[in-house]
Amino acid sequence: MIPTPHIELENKDLIAKTVLMPGDPLRAKYIAETFLTKVVQINGVRNMFGYTGYFNKKKVTVMGSGMGMPSIGIYSYELFNFYDVEQIIRIGSCGSYSKDLNLYDVVLVTDAYSESSYAKTMGVSSRKILPATKSLNNRLIKAADKLGFKMTPSIIHSSDVFYRINHDEWKDIQAKYQANAVEMESFALFANAKALKKKAACLLTVSDSLVTHEATSAKERQEAFTKMMEIALNSL
Repeated sequence: MIPTPHIELENKDLIAKTVLMPGDPLRAKYIAETFLTKVVQINGVRNMFGYTGYFNKKKVTVMGSGMGMPSIGIYSYELFNFYDVEQIIRIGSCGSYSKDLNLYDVVLVTDAYSESSYAKTMGVSSRKILPATKSLNNRLIKAADKLGFKMTPSIIHSSDVFYRINHDEWKDIQAKYQANAVEMESFALFANAKALKKKAACLLTVSDSLVTHEATSAKERQEAFTKMMEIALNSL
């Protein structure tokens, strides 16, 4: 079923088997312009930017997912199921729940905990914790080691809510599930990968801390989180 309701593209060959998926479409544009060669913009990706190019002669597509599980759920499902994408690596930002995770630290997600009903509603799983693909994570670890970049493997919290009425509720989540950071997309990505027998991973850069209340700017989140971008690209 192509074109799909959200990716108005008839030629599957314009999308690589590996997709890097930042939440912010402007981050996708930055990655394409900074790291890729022979870049072609994918027209018709509704409300997002998509680009296909080469990194060290390896074909890769970079496409924004938008914010939240419903958004990444739609785009990743269509890429996996209709455009023959084999693996998606989310590269996003997160808030730290731990005093040991500082601004700009890179987190490799091992598992995503969520209160979301996404996986259950889909008919995939009633579990509240879903894992990343271990083989893909192993490649990311090797790439980080080769580059000399530190990564912290961790369970994270995938939340449906950015603003909580009970702001301190994160402390209970961190204690109960050992979730050391929070974002809003990876649980749905992992659910889609499980449903469609594909591979999915998630790299995050700490953009703010709920412990120290430090935070980065919007421009820094778009352009300064380069370590996770390099790790993802070098894992290809």
